[in-house]
Amino acid sequence: MKIGDLAKLSGLSVHTIRYYEKVGLLPSAHRDAGGRRQYGHDIVRWLDFLAALKRTGMGIADMVRYAQLRSKGPETGQQRKTMLQVQRQKVLDKISDLEATLPVLDHKIMLYDDMERQHLMEQNDHDNSEHTDLSATEQKYLERRRS
Repeated sequence: MKIGDLAKLSGLSVHTIRYYEKVGLLPSAHRDAGGRRQYGHDIVRWLDFLAALKRTGMGIADMVRYAQLRSKGPETGQQRKTMLQVQRQKVLDKISDLEATLPVLDHKIMLYDDMERQHLMEQNDHDNSEHTDLSATEQKYLERRRS
């Protein structure tokens, strides 16, 4: 498949695919008679895997190292497994950090909710005091318009 087709299937830009090839994340593409890159369908699965690694926070250098190990074949399986285990632990640590942060955010949101409720009560008190000279009918009309 051509690079544009690969870009559509993978969700990556043509520029990103070329960059990945340049830094060694992708093997060099075969070229057709016109010199255009041609990719096999298996590269889509590899790009999906690279996208997963990227979402975990793995940097390009580590992804390139993984790709280099992969290209050397099954004898590097243990090294690749170790890399993935280390990355998995980083993900778990990040999840733990994020979960620990949620109560801080929840507390701050609750404070803002309280401030909004307090402001609304003060506003209602202020609005009602402005209209004390109005008749009961006029006050009911204004209240209905506000709600």
